[in-house]
Amino acid sequence: MRVSGGEPTIGKKHLLELLEHLSGQNLLFILETNGLLIGHDQGYAEELSNYPFVHVRVSLKGCSEEEFADLTGAKPEGFLLQLKALENLAKSGVECHPAVMISFSPKKSLEDLLKRIQEIDPKLVKEVEMEELILYPSVQRKICKYGLNYRRAYSPKTVPKELV
Repeated sequence: MRVSGGEPTIGKKHLLELLEHLSGQNLLFILETNGLLIGHDQGYAEELSNYPFVHVRVSLKGCSEEEFADLTGAKPEGFLLQLKALENLAKSGVECHPAVMISFSPKKSLEDLLKRIQEIDPKLVKEVEMEELILYPSVQRKICKYGLNYRRAYSPKTVPKELV
């Protein structure tokens, strides 16, 4: 099972009740999150550790504080909370991996991020999922609207099969 979109960690009580309901059902539950709340609250990661069937996919927007701010419009410090989420999850024994939007990032920025992740937990570097833009019409409109410049992207017809 997978929960994604609308930031599922905002409804903490509801999420934990759902996980409790799913306990013992022999499944893998993938929680997709930006990680901000888990980075802010170590206790959240500890509570998630009560559910060994949970795997958390922390979706990093960009490879640095500056890129995070450019892509999200949020304060750059939010990026540090995303990295802290990975640290909190690893310390609590929760299976997790980072997924990184790299289409807006120079190579050096990605290399620097991988070093930062290595310092958090060397296992996580091996699990980094690289995300790249797919230029659907709605995505193209948003990129234009916010004046963003990407470095790499695919048109919907050119996405490699191994990425689908």
